Amino acid sequence: MIETGYLFQAALVLSWWLGLVSSERFLHAFLFPNSNPTMFYAFFLPDLVVVAGLSLIRAYKTIRPLELIIFGGFAYATLYCLNASFLTSGGYLSTLLMLLGTLFNGFLCFHQQLFKISSTSNIYINALKTLIQITCCWIIAFAMIPYLILVAFGVRISPMNETSLFVGLSLFLFFAFIGLWSAFLFVTQGQGTPLPMDQTRQLVTSGPYRYVRNPMAVAGIGQMLSISLILGAVPLVAYSLLGAVVWHVVVRPIEEKDLLERFGQPYANYREQVRCWIPFFSRNIK
Repeated sequence: MIETGYLFQAALVLSWWLGLVSSERFLHAFLFPNSNPTMFYAFFLPDLVVVAGLSLIRAYKTIRPLELIIFGGFAYATLYCLNASFLTSGGYLSTLLMLLGTLFNGFLCFHQQLFKISSTSNIYINALKTLIQITCCWIIAFAMIPYLILVAFGVRISPMNETSLFVGLSLFLFFAFIGLWSAFLFVTQGQGTPLPMDQTRQLVTSGPYRYVRNPMAVAGIGQMLSISLILGAVPLVAYSLLGAVVWHVVVRPIEEKDLLERFGQPYANYREQVRCWIPFFSRNIK
């Protein structure tokens, strides 16, 4: 689980540097305004050793100090990028990438402390917290990040025809409904929220959870793919699929381990009967 996350991180960092050295367009998408590419390449050795190298070692050997060193490396780089973006009024995609890397490593380092049961079963309080979470996630995942990707890579949005607009909007609304329905069940039946640090008190297996184990993840990926269709932007498809891979390979195993520890055999039975990604509509949960 955690080991897979570090292995995936090492592969992703090496792939990112491969893209930088092989494509000038890819490189300039991450440069800060008026910055020299040579200065950017000065980070190659630290990235290779501290991030990719130590992540690879941690993937095969459990060494707690390595986790903290990698996390510290990302945190330092994030502060550097934040300061550079402030000084140059640009390079936001690089800063966002480093911030996501820091959050990802924070999750790898401290995931056991993050998973907590909701402190209250009050529906109205949990509904408010869930609404705030959904609003923030949608703004960041479906607006800010896609915008920065399109601007950084200079992607020209293809003109929307009526068919792609209708299909895209229909799919977006459908997946949004699935996500909101799932969140509603978390609040009303689960007595908690979708937040890992504010989890449900009860196992939720009704509604969309009756047909697929992770309808909120399915909904999020579906919404992003719908936006890609509406805008005709291929890079956003890659962003959507990368998010799906990260969730499936890293987040899902940790989340399912926590659910198994909290709910025991009922969750084990549920996991055996319901698929992770592909809905199965003719099965009754026992």
